[in-house]
Amino acid sequence: MRHAVIMAGGSGTRLWPLSRAERPKQLLDVVAGADGVHSLLAEAFVRLRAVLPADRIWVCTAARYGDQVRAALPELGADRLILEPVARDTANAVGLAAALVAHADPDAELAVVSADHVIRPVERFAATLTTAFDALAVRPDALVTLGITPTSPATGFGYVQRGAPTEVPGVAEAAAFREKPDRATAEAYLASGEYLWNSGMFVWRAQTVLDALADHLPATADGLRRIVAAAPGTDRDAVLAEVFPTLQKISVDYAVLEPAASEPGRVLVADLDVDWLDVGSWPALAHTLDRDDAGNAVRGLTVVLDGSGNIVLSDDPSHVVALVGVHDSVVVHTADVTLVCPVTDAERVKQLLAAVEERHGSRYS
Repeated sequence: MRHAVIMAGGSGTRLWPLSRAERPKQLLDVVAGADGVHSLLAEAFVRLRAVLPADRIWVCTAARYGDQVRAALPELGADRLILEPVARDTANAVGLAAALVAHADPDAELAVVSADHVIRPVERFAATLTTAFDALAVRPDALVTLGITPTSPATGFGYVQRGAPTEVPGVAEAAAFREKPDRATAEAYLASGEYLWNSGMFVWRAQTVLDALADHLPATADGLRRIVAAAPGTDRDAVLAEVFPTLQKISVDYAVLEPAASEPGRVLVADLDVDWLDVGSWPALAHTLDRDDAGNAVRGLTVVLDGSGNIVLSDDPSHVVALVGVHDSVVVHTADVTLVCPVTDAERVKQLLAAVEERHGSRYS
């Protein structure tokens, strides 16, 4: 059967101070929709419900977020929440999810999606995800990545190059993966029409990923087998807490996709032609906020006079944030922290948080 796991373990430090260690970005109500404002995690779950029933949707997150995830997703099955005791990068998170899904359904086909994307329209996403699943019927050992049709020469994303078409319309062999390019290279990629943004979303058989880990990370594969062999409940929790922190910290790209890419036709790419937003920074999040006539993206009790291009947000219902003559700045107010920086320095927020922690400890993290 077809399953999906939402990867929801990140802490979202580039959206500090709104996103915190105990309240990460995927659980914040920041996405406006027709039915009101909701979280990125809730949006990811609803998006998958267009393809799968709720009982075949899993969520993998940090153990400390477990209660918040359950509260945010009342439809999530009680045994469909996967809790990582510590963060060990995506290979181990994906491997743990694949092991648990395969234990429940040995023939499972598994989509791996992220909790920090905004994707519209949902119908087009659902169609492409179904197409990626369909590709496994003719290429059962394939690793299928979803490639976003690029709309600009973005330098902040990895790229995947289309190769030969497959038997499934809309799915091609992946000729090459490219790291984040410089501007000139990104412009050449866009002009060629051969390259897609690498979304970090995948479809494969759960056992295929486990076999790949056994080939390239045998110690990790052994550890995952030990975890799944334990009886669900306190026994498995104890083994997970003992074994998981010892697993090699490595990304699924390095552990699985790069070795597989050397095998012709093993890695495929499905075209995903959607409006796609990776909500990883304040300028990205600004696309989900209301904008006034001067291009100010605002939410909460805010007033901007004679200013333009600002990102202004307050989550304090009793505190007004007021700007006069300010341009192209990020201003974020929370109950205990106020952030101000030029939009052009928004990518340095993670660096700023490290400086705050060094000076004032972790109380503001």
